[in-house]
Order: sequence, then structure tokens, then C-alpha cells
Amino acid sequence: MLTVDDYAQIREARRDGLTIRELAVRFGRSPKTVLKALADPQPRPYTRTAVRSAPVFDPFRAIVDDILVADRTAPPKQRHTATQIFRRLVAEHGYTGSYHPIQRHLKQHRLDRRETFIPLAHPPGRRAEADFGHIHADFPDGRRLVPVLVVTWSYSNCPFALALPTERTEAVLQGLVEAFAFFGCVPRELWWDNPRTVALRIHKGRERTPHPQYAALASHYTFAPRFCMPATPTEKPRVEKRVQDLERQWATPVPRVGALGELNAHLLRQCLAARERTCGDNTSSVATRFEHDRAAALAAPARAFDPCVIQPGQADKYQTVPFDRNRYSVPRRWAFRTVSVKGYVDRVEVVGDGATVAAHARCYRTGQKVLDPLHFLGTLEKKPAALDHAPVYRDWQLPAAFAALRAALVARLGSCIGNRHYIRVLQLLANHTVDHMEGVLAGCLSRGELDAATITGAARRGTLDAPSISDRASSLALATVTVRPTDLAQFDRLLSRSSCEGDADVRRDDPAVAQGQLEATEAADDARRVGEAGP
Repeated sequence: MLTVDDYAQIREARRDGLTIRELAVRFGRSPKTVLKALADPQPRPYTRTAVRSAPVFDPFRAIVDDILVADRTAPPKQRHTATQIFRRLVAEHGYTGSYHPIQRHLKQHRLDRRETFIPLAHPPGRRAEADFGHIHADFPDGRRLVPVLVVTWSYSNCPFALALPTERTEAVLQGLVEAFAFFGCVPRELWWDNPRTVALRIHKGRERTPHPQYAALASHYTFAPRFCMPATPTEKPRVEKRVQDLERQWATPVPRVGALGELNAHLLRQCLAARERTCGDNTSSVATRFEHDRAAALAAPARAFDPCVIQPGQADKYQTVPFDRNRYSVPRRWAFRTVSVKGYVDRVEVVGDGATVAAHARCYRTGQKVLDPLHFLGTLEKKPAALDHAPVYRDWQLPAAFAALRAALVARLGSCIGNRHYIRVLQLLANHTVDHMEGVLAGCLSRGELDAATITGAARRGTLDAPSISDRASSLALATVTVRPTDLAQFDRLLSRSSCEGDADVRRDDPAVAQGQLEATEAADDARRVGEAGP
């Protein structure tokens, strides 16, 4: 086969005046080949103009085509390979040829059916794409797989990434609220795949039934919810590429973090750094193009969206309401009543009569009871044995001053009356912080003021110059829990009639003592029931 250099030598010799015959003799080529070299400055590439003949395989082409047509309706992992078709032709149709013609036929068949695309360009401010990526991160308790919500603008390719505990609807809502706050604007369209947490049902074409709370989010921010066709991630290529960046660049090497917030701080720095780069054939940076997005996008509303899922619930006799296969406690007055349970990413709130009546940290395990000891203080007044037998109080971590007070009260007033005084002191935690009560108890113990009424007065006097506190020293801002005050008139009579410490010298015929003996019997029964009920 002649090369470009051969063509050049032939053409130069022709320029010097040699004839076609002389050129053929000098270069050892046929006159036809010499004429080709003189007609073109370089050899033409070889191209096949007809289908390659396969005499043995040709009679079986129709059979193979029928198999491929039937494969269109078969599950993807149960379709024929070239090897399987070869085996069937040999076993069922007596094929005697080789494997390679079948392989070439299937390759051409796949090329003919391969999907092609039209280049797209989206105007500024119109469209953003969202998806979840997954990365591993090293936490103090070990390596965990973390879902990360990624939102990217289709015009500027400006990204946002947020690590979340789950991919549930409330996580999607929380992530999008933070994304819009990060961008400072809202796209006119937001595109998703078809996750069940966002699209409850997939109808014909692009019709979807969105999750009610996602529809509420779209209504709040006035963007149009859009969804790709099933199994077509190529309809949102920008966010798919950003998910690759998340896995290959932002989370490589594997991040070492102390908590999810530290990981999100790392992802935020990566997103801000990505704004300084250019993408594709663009000459301007992502930050410059994002300014065009921001100018054409929707303005973020002044009022933030409440990113939670809401469901009704009814408190049972244990003062708990169900949510996400767990149970959360409520105050005594809401037992047996219908309430609304709001599930956020990090907490669960119980709403009754338009106000938050209880708040708990979100538990992502199943079959758990998340209980607040303050919610049961009213019931504890009637069932004091639960103080030692109910896990909600047995496992309650309080400062040492509380245990010292209880021991002193029991030593002075006896087990029954001393525990009742201690319960009244615990009820003060509904309106005072643990730190405040710790200081009050330390002072009362040092002065020997071992009386619930005296401690109550000291606690109130200590807050005259400070605003009223209705929450505990906790990471959650709990609503005020109203607990019915304990009537200690009978205890005061008992104390006034006692001639010495303890309840050993109290008259057995006193009605208050009889009531205390009855309570002891009921308390034992309550302890058995609490033990059977579990935490």
C-alpha cells in the first residue's frame, strides 16, 4: 500500500516530465496506481462499501434478529449475549460456523440502536438539578456511609452540597431550604430523578404525584417541580457530574470529621472553591456565570419554609405518641388526646392546640421510647415507686446534689414522705434549669433546710432578678411543661405531729399515715407494671 511519501515521489517525477509508463517502470507500480497517485495528493482511506459476506452465518441472521427483538421486553439482566446466541444456534438450529460473525452482527445491531443526543443550553436562572450522592467519612465511632444532597444550577454549574442523616422527605426539605438560603435565590424549575421521597407515584410521560410536603415546598418558593424520565440520568448531566466531583475530589481522601456539622463545613468550602473554576468550554468562571443566574432567578421569600413532615397521632396511657416506628413522650394533660407530630431531620415536635407541647431529639433507630422525665412528674406524684423502677427516672442523669438531697430527706422523714418531698423538688425543674436547682440544693443542704416548701421558696427567690426559665439545660428548646403542683398539706400535718425524725414515731391511727401505707402497696404494684411495660 502506497504512503503519502510514495505519492509525493510519483508526483515530483511527473513534474520533471516522465510519462505514465516511465513512472510505472521506475516505481514498480501499475499505470492504474500511478494515475491514482497523480489524481490525489495522498492515499484515500479504505472504506467498506458492502456488507462483509458470511456464507455460513447469513442464513441464520433472521433467527438472531428475532432473538434480539424478543430481548427488548425481557429484563435487562436476562437478555442474550453473543455467547448465549452462539450456543442456541448450535444446539437448536445446527449452526456450524464460528462465533465471530455473531459477535460482529450484535455489535452493529447495538450501534444502530445506540441513543444519540441534541446539545442543550439552558438560559440563566431557569433551571437547577438535584440528586443524592454517597460518600464515606471517618467519624469518632468509625467509618460511615453518608448521603449528601447536591444541587447544581444548569447554566452556571454553581454547586451546593449538604450531608444529611437520611434521604427521607424531611431531609430533602431541609436540604433544599438550606440550598436556597445558600444561593440567595430560587430557580424557576427544579429537576429530580424519581425518588419515592419526592415523587410518590409515576404516571404516563412526565406526570407525577409529588409528596404533599414537597408540593408545599414548591408552592412556598414558587418553583416548578420537574422530573426526569425513568432511568434517564442524562437529562440532568450537571448534577451527575457534580456527584462525581463529590466522590472523586471533595471526599478524596476520606474526610476525618468529628460530627456531621464538621463534614458540612468541609463541603461548603469545596462548593465555594468550585465557584472560582471554569467548566467546559466556558471562558468565564462559575462565579461570574452564577451572577447571571442570580439576576434571572426568583427571589427567595422572606419567610422560611418549615422543613418537616406532619402526621396526626394520639397519645396513649403511657403519655407517648408514635412517629417513625418510635414513641415520644408528651405532658400528662395530653394523654389520650389527638396531637400533630412534626418530624424534622434532627428533632421531633408534638403540637397541640396550635402550640408546641413537647420536643425531642430525633431517634433513627426503631422500637425506641424517647421520654422526657419532666413529662411524667405529674404522674410520678401518684406513683412514687416509679422513681426507682421506671427507666425514665432510674437512668435520669442529675447532679450529685439531687441524690444527696433525696438521701437526706429519706433519712429525716422516712422513705415514703421523704420521696414525696423529693418529687416536689423535682417538679421545680419544669420552671428552673438544672444548674439553678443544683445551686439551690447545695445551699439548702449546707444549711440543713431539708423541706420541700423551703427549697421551693429558695428556688423562687433565686430567680427574682432573672427572667423566668422554662427549659432545661439541653440542646433542644423545649416548650414550657405545666405540671399540677403537689398538695403537701397532709405532709405538713405529718411533720408537725411527728415528735422526731423519721416516720417510726408517727401515730398509726393517723389518716395520713394510713394513706401512706396504701400508697406503698400501690407503689409496689406500679413498679411491677412499669417493669413489664419496659422503657
